Amino acid sequence: MNKNYFLLMMGGVGSRFGADRPKQFVEVNGKPVFSYILKELNKLDYIDGIVVVCHASWVDFVKYYCKIGYEKLLNVVEGGDCRSKSVYNGLKEIRKVADEKDNVLIHDATHPHLDKVKLPELINKVNECGAATMITSVFDTCYIKDEDKNISKIIDRKSIAVGASPECFKFGLIFPIYDNASNEELENMTSAGAILVNNGHKMATVESDLLNLKITYQNDMELFKILCDTYFYKSEE
Repeated sequence: MNKNYFLLMMGGVGSRFGADRPKQFVEVNGKPVFSYILKELNKLDYIDGIVVVCHASWVDFVKYYCKIGYEKLLNVVEGGDCRSKSVYNGLKEIRKVADEKDNVLIHDATHPHLDKVKLPELINKVNECGAATMITSVFDTCYIKDEDKNISKIIDRKSIAVGASPECFKFGLIFPIYDNASNEELENMTSAGAILVNNGHKMATVESDLLNLKITYQNDMELFKILCDTYFYKSEE
């Protein structure tokens, strides 16, 4: 049976966030943001192992924090000098236990939630076609602006999807792409899905009904604090 490994990306330094620490380490109700996702993952019987990628200065903190109660955590590894190189570091760690038929889910801790309802569907999609990602639909009118910031065109919103998290891949599909990618490609591509599509592969989608919150600025964190116990993690004690 295929195994499912989870790569939790949290290597950013939070330059736009404006706090004394990266946003994934800010405490909400006495716990760092990243711990909410890790705790949920540790309880899912179909997740076989977890690798965390974080900034070098936070590796020891994460290892210490996760010493008890995170049995599925395989390792905490240092990120690279850009996101794609950080993903590559994580994939190299997962390669120690995964084979090409196993699945790897890649999730950014800046999305401080986990759609547990749709995760099995995402994994099933990957078992069918090799790669899939969570998305959310767009319900507002979508425009293209010209160089003067005037609206020049209306886009059919039915053709647009917003990337959510996680992305999921067959390990035997995604790892060789990273392993053979040029330094320029790694520096320019912001997601594993982007690198995959750039290499001529298609990616299926699974639509999530969960609010697609991404913590970038302080007001995003304030929203997470409000919704943490009442929406995203209702079962948290």
